[in-house]
Amino acid sequence: MDNNTKEQVPDFEFGIYTLGDIVTDCHTGQRISPQQRLHEVIEAAKLADEAGLDVFGVGEHHRLDFVISSVPVVLAAISQVTKRIKLTSATTVLSTIDPVRVFEDFATLDLLSGGRAEIISGRGAFLESFPLFGYELEDYKRLFAENLDLLLGLNQHEVMNWRGTFRPPLNNAEIAPRPLQQKLPLWIGIGGSAESAEQAGRLGIGMAIAILSGSPEPFQNLAETYRRSGAAAGHSAADLKIAITSHGYIAKTPQQALDEYYPYYYSYRNAISPHPGQEYRVSRSDFGRFVSPVNTLAVGSPQQIIEKILYQHELFGHNRFMTQLDIGGLPYPKVAAAIELLAAEVAPAVRREIAKKNSASSPAREI
Repeated sequence: MDNNTKEQVPDFEFGIYTLGDIVTDCHTGQRISPQQRLHEVIEAAKLADEAGLDVFGVGEHHRLDFVISSVPVVLAAISQVTKRIKLTSATTVLSTIDPVRVFEDFATLDLLSGGRAEIISGRGAFLESFPLFGYELEDYKRLFAENLDLLLGLNQHEVMNWRGTFRPPLNNAEIAPRPLQQKLPLWIGIGGSAESAEQAGRLGIGMAIAILSGSPEPFQNLAETYRRSGAAAGHSAADLKIAITSHGYIAKTPQQALDEYYPYYYSYRNAISPHPGQEYRVSRSDFGRFVSPVNTLAVGSPQQIIEKILYQHELFGHNRFMTQLDIGGLPYPKVAAAIELLAAEVAPAVRREIAKKNSASSPAREI
């Protein structure tokens, strides 16, 4: 696939992402090896590609209960067994990594994949990368702002002159290789920060909102802030892309989805908490309320997930939905079944309804 033969981007994209956690299976008491976990991540990406999903994301962590610390390496491996699916970080912790290395790695991935690389940059919910790479937590915000500024410049220019606070200056530095795409698609991944939404809009790059639980309504202001900021900066509405990301699981019936997912979700939340000692407690009956139609947790039958995404689309008008399916030691066959239901039943139905809505809202053509 080259720049002139890319397939048309659908009006609404579907994707899955993984953080590659290695959590003990709550039923068997067994934990798979890091090698097997990576093989399963690659198999999930291959299946998502074959099933017709649009995006596959890989997240970055630096601790022993996660297997993925080198995101571009994993995505490069995936690029060789997939054909069309976009490959993105989810997210790149930009505060604690050299933007030059990030750009060069993802430009290389873009060449290897035939122009399918993307970067979602974020500050990250976990903080282990700060001491690991020698950064001070008090510089959390300034590091991200400076590194994002540099990454944007690298995406624009083959030769860079740049000066900042936290890394050596660039003086007529050649930035190689260049990606196959004219520019790498860049997104900012955010939680609930209106400041980050304003920044993404002002810069005219995509915004991925992580809404992992609770009602989606409080996040509407982020979409509004993003679009308002983008318009004020002169960016067209078509260039302002929003993704909603959440945990999820799909099974043939609502009961099956709840019964299969709940123990793994509970195990995952307690095993990988960024706040050690704070136990996550939710009963099975309470969990049923967490997956109600007005809650963002995307767990249920295909029809329930369809209705949930369409409800959220009324709130956000977003362009992409991505869900993390493989958590807490959930066996790969169940992950694979959920991927197939997402691609075969949920995605086509949602796209049809959004296309109808867009067609109905378009002004009538004069004859």
